[in-house]
Amino acid sequence: MSTTRKAKYSVAIADDHVLVRKALGRLINTFTDYFILFEASNGEEVIKIINNRELQLPDILILDVNMPGMNGYETAAWINNHFPQIKVLALSMLNDESVIIKMLKSGAKGYIMKNVEPDDLKEAFDSIIKKDFYLPDYISGKVISGLQKDVLSLSEKIELTPKEKTFLQFLCTELSYKEIAQKMFVSPRTIDDYKSSLCDKLKVKTRVGLVIFGIRYGLIDINTD
Repeated sequence: MSTTRKAKYSVAIADDHVLVRKALGRLINTFTDYFILFEASNGEEVIKIINNRELQLPDILILDVNMPGMNGYETAAWINNHFPQIKVLALSMLNDESVIIKMLKSGAKGYIMKNVEPDDLKEAFDSIIKKDFYLPDYISGKVISGLQKDVLSLSEKIELTPKEKTFLQFLCTELSYKEIAQKMFVSPRTIDDYKSSLCDKLKVKTRVGLVIFGIRYGLIDINTD
């Protein structure tokens, strides 16, 4: 594909469905400020292209979550470890809390559904470039309402107890609240109290919101399972 147009930001696509890749590519090349740099069918191909190409790295990588071979989680983690300047936007048909959390923990800067409108995709690009993060309201309600304010200064003033920090770390796993209670040797009621306390302190309303806040502002170690 030609990259001679005067667009500011390059985009790569990794999806095992050819029609999806081609359709996305044609759409993205119509966006002001964005152009397609390359396409790949899976994570292995992404790594091969990035490691071997002489051209620039993509500013944004649209990454399908479910791909054969090296999937979206593994690819996002590799990108985050080797080329953190590439902003990963997860793409999926799944509006599932555990999938969203796992992709964010793997290093994705945002998450978007495959059935979105073109304007929503453009909004996701703009937000990731300008704010380094994107999560639409239709996925998580108002979980990022607090993040759209001066949350960084807020987070610096927040004091979490050791138990709250441990609980926040467990939220990043696929464990249920009941299983987290067993791991922490406390009652489910106590876990409810931890969640309520953290939601009040961090100004978010859901588990995804807590994880997003924790990852974005360094309250969660994403390299720890």
